[in-house]
Amino acid sequence: MAAEPKILELSNGKITARISNWGATITSLLVPDAQGMSPYFGCIVGRVANRIKDGKFTLNGLEYSLPVNNGPNSLHGGLKGFDKVVWDVVEHKDGECPSITFQYHSKDGEEGYPGDVTIRATYSLPEATTLRLDMEATPENKATPISLAQHTYWNLAGHACGDILNHSLQIWGKHITPVDENTIPTGEIMPVDGTPFDFTTERRIGERIDGVPGGYDHNYVLDCGDEKDGLKRAARLKDPSSLRTLDLWTDAPGMQLYTANYVDGIGGKAGAVYAKHAGVCLETQGFPNAINQPEFPSVVVRPGEKYKHTMLFEFSGC
Repeated sequence: MAAEPKILELSNGKITARISNWGATITSLLVPDAQGMSPYFGCIVGRVANRIKDGKFTLNGLEYSLPVNNGPNSLHGGLKGFDKVVWDVVEHKDGECPSITFQYHSKDGEEGYPGDVTIRATYSLPEATTLRLDMEATPENKATPISLAQHTYWNLAGHACGDILNHSLQIWGKHITPVDENTIPTGEIMPVDGTPFDFTTERRIGERIDGVPGGYDHNYVLDCGDEKDGLKRAARLKDPSSLRTLDLWTDAPGMQLYTANYVDGIGGKAGAVYAKHAGVCLETQGFPNAINQPEFPSVVVRPGEKYKHTMLFEFSGC
């Protein structure tokens, strides 16, 4: 029998996260700013995050077809990805480093993907104002593409506080993977220098967004950050009103910057209505459509191997 949807709480006195086993979703996140607290939300997407061109790929001589749910492409695992299923809660620990571990078994052929895969996601609070996410996936009997992402829409001013165009952003990536008219990478690795994509130094998100048709929805190559504990610096996001800062660290090769371009009148918590640019996503990931781009870092995981992906969210109110 499948587990029932429920919400669990993770708290260390500074950070309080409420996380559902439906999609291993953060339903609210309270972190201190210079004055107080504010909530946020998000989920895990897979078996492959982002887009796969035409919903097709070939692996070990076999062609696989996936549900097409984003123009001509398959997006975020298909019609019923990992964000739309109930995960089992396999561990919930309190104490000095509180944590919750979710597990989901994805069956061979689910949403068109080959092989049985067991996925685990552990949210923990290792320090006073730090949230960590460790994702693992183990294929049991067939090679399969795996690339998970955590899809929180961040608004550091609070969930009902307008858009994020005045947030400042720095990304430790000197290149992006440019896209075609269907938001599929062309296969190029393009320098950001001299373009509206250049966030190698801190800039307002809205400063040059008009120079990007539709807004930011692009994968950055994380190629120039310092490292700690096996993770590289990916991004720093700041809100000028709350003085809240988010530093993001990861071991993934890429990060999708998405400025909620398609959010339009979506109802949220406490009667809030979210509009365009109401949040910004910083989705660390394998490169989009990597299964069809042999020059990109591989997202194929074989039986006997284990996929691992860690994100570290460090908050401060400065």
